[in-house]
Amino acid sequence: MSSYTARPWLGRYNDGLPADIHTDYPTMLELFAASVARAPQTAAIRYFDGVLTLADLDRASGALAAGLAAHGFAPGDRLAVYTQNNPAFVIGLLGAWKAGGAAVAINPMNKARELTYLLADSGATALLCLDELYESVARDVIAHADGVRVHTVITCSPLDWQTRNDPRLFAQTVKTHPDKTLDLLELLDQHADGAPPAAPPPGPDDVAVLTYTSGTTGVPKGAMNTHRNMSFNSQTYREWMRMTPADSVLGVAPLFHITGLIGHIGVALLVPSPLVLAHRFEPGVVLDTVREHRPTFTVGAITVFIALTQVPGVTKSDFESFRLVYSGGAPIAPSVTDRFEALTGHYIHNCYGLTETNSPSHAVPAGVHAPVDPASGALSVGVPVFNTVVRILSDTGEEVPVGEIGEIATCGPQVVPGYWNKPDATATSLPGGELRTGDVGFMDADGWFYLVDRKKDMINAAGYKVWPREVEDVLYGHPDVLEAAVVGIPDAYRGESVRAYVSLRPDAEVTAAELIEYCKGQMAAYKYPRSIEFLDELPKTTTGKILRRELRDRAAAG
Repeated sequence: MSSYTARPWLGRYNDGLPADIHTDYPTMLELFAASVARAPQTAAIRYFDGVLTLADLDRASGALAAGLAAHGFAPGDRLAVYTQNNPAFVIGLLGAWKAGGAAVAINPMNKARELTYLLADSGATALLCLDELYESVARDVIAHADGVRVHTVITCSPLDWQTRNDPRLFAQTVKTHPDKTLDLLELLDQHADGAPPAAPPPGPDDVAVLTYTSGTTGVPKGAMNTHRNMSFNSQTYREWMRMTPADSVLGVAPLFHITGLIGHIGVALLVPSPLVLAHRFEPGVVLDTVREHRPTFTVGAITVFIALTQVPGVTKSDFESFRLVYSGGAPIAPSVTDRFEALTGHYIHNCYGLTETNSPSHAVPAGVHAPVDPASGALSVGVPVFNTVVRILSDTGEEVPVGEIGEIATCGPQVVPGYWNKPDATATSLPGGELRTGDVGFMDADGWFYLVDRKKDMINAAGYKVWPREVEDVLYGHPDVLEAAVVGIPDAYRGESVRAYVSLRPDAEVTAAELIEYCKGQMAAYKYPRSIEFLDELPKTTTGKILRRELRDRAAAG
């Protein structure tokens, strides 16, 4: 049967890794405190030309906790954090925990309707946000929306903690102090000498961060990421990626996303290693940040790495500082990893996980090239990480034999205990504590796992199953294709037919008909795309994942 734990497998490929990591998981605050005690003057955050040491971060988060308490924040309350990749996000997390509460991670692209739902559902009583987001979105939500309980608003600016003010990001940015808000820097100064509140310290099973699912199949659900969950997978990154204080972490994933929370903040605070931030992902700015700060490790969406290789003037030397590069969040075509390795000298290691697994449940061991399934051409997403059991299940919930396709179900210390105030959704998605991921995949005889697709994205073409991922992988093999996404569209004859959306590399001249012929030569007749539409850029989430949902809506609109 295709259930699997990582322990017996690791020695074959990763000599020296522990078979287990701590079974007595500390809280994130305890991990941070240990790092501060060990190396207080180590750089914790590098943000353009600004640097915060671990001691600076400890003082700032303590001052924030004191300021929150002075304005009515009580143990058990939630602080919503609504900002980009800047020091305020990290200070907000630590400050909420020191005040005895939890954080709510909010996508800075969210508008009024989305922000209203998240604030009301989480019950957040305080909000830390960019001044520009308060002016444009949050002010009206807090003043007028039903169910929103926020009584304290703290604003920050992307110009805080740095003086460079890169015009590619900040040409129109002016720091403001909106009425009825507290300025973060002023608040930290006011409480610089104050001790954090005497709040009960969080326990391992207390909620550390509420992270909201995308809501693609209903309203967003708040995954309850506990301190135990987060500290476990922060340690997973440290051990699996063999990270030491000599490393530094490039923060290309949004910090509100689970990859940013664990694969950037968590592991950087744990090791400790500097976390290099650049506000948001602008390829030219991030490449200049790499050139300046020379990070050694990163993990991000594959579209991030594609974009970096397209920056004018990029060379292989720009990537020389990296020791390891990982990608998660979306499947990767083997041709993309091959092309990236040829351009940069670095192999992209796959990892796989969900919001509900606190980032990785599977990963490719460091220094190992993942196998490609000979039948489907899919690149493996890795093997289960420490202490993790993964099963492949049929539609009836039974384990399927090795090599057969089914739903991926994951159980381990990184899996959340449930969704905030949603017991029915918890019972459905996490029966007995095992996460039913909604992703379809299989395990081979050597224990490698392969992600086929999301169950809901499967295309039924004349009774045949077509997984978009397989068609996309073929398209990525064409030298003129930069990005590709495949969806099913209504077809009076077949029920559904396959449509591809493609963005091309600069100066490419391939036609839709030529791409269709290219696909026809590499896959069964029912799989190849019947139509192809070219777009300058495919729609993406802030984490870089291509939005098939928007492409289906585009097709439906004609």
